[in-house]
Amino acid sequence: MNLNTLEQLGLTPREISVYLALLKLGSAPIREIALQASINRGTTYETLKQLASKGIVSYFPKGRRRVFCAEPPEKILDLAEEKRATLEQGIDDMRQHLIPQLNNLKPDFNPGNVRFYEGDAGIELVLKDILNTVVHQPEKTYSVFSSKLIRQHLYRPFPNYTQQRVRKKITVRVIAIGDGGEDAELSERKWIEAKGQLDASYIAVYPPKVAMISLASRDYPVAVVIDSPEIATAQQIIFETLWASL
Repeated sequence: MNLNTLEQLGLTPREISVYLALLKLGSAPIREIALQASINRGTTYETLKQLASKGIVSYFPKGRRRVFCAEPPEKILDLAEEKRATLEQGIDDMRQHLIPQLNNLKPDFNPGNVRFYEGDAGIELVLKDILNTVVHQPEKTYSVFSSKLIRQHLYRPFPNYTQQRVRKKITVRVIAIGDGGEDAELSERKWIEAKGQLDASYIAVYPPKVAMISLASRDYPVAVVIDSPEIATAQQIIFETLWASL
């Protein structure tokens, strides 16, 4: 029996042991529950009180003693539904109030607005940041400059990137430097002819951020992400002007 889900709901291993013991017993006094769960009586009593406060254990008097019984397992599902509703409400409150308030505490610009990433793991973080940023924007779209040499390395750490982008209904416009590149759903592509030797490079403009990815020696990817509305706006103007001329 996989009980990891119960722990994710906030039940401790001890609470799970006591609940399972009580479920097997049906109803029982503390002494029998403690024996079944292999936990001392004092700890068992405290654990039962915690389970009762969560609504999955109840008790009734029987003479001078209390007899405890486990609520039906469906009560645990009710607990999960309550936690989900609370979590959704908390996320909503964070998005509408807390996050904007926290962002207001930040200076307009600091060294933290520029982040460096390297290796496949770093590039994966940048690609995820693009999706996670754009999905919350009204138009769900971003723009890219991409050279031919970078394409075979870009999605190596995140091979299902395009599928996730499409699933999130995010569109992308790409100005491809050099030939190549494949059409994909929710994407548009235009080309610039490249003359002479061309380095591997990728620039994603997803306001308020700009990500720049290139290759160091031995095809080792490195990236810089700049979180700046001013820089992102300037790059977007350049992209729009060039896109309209192609």
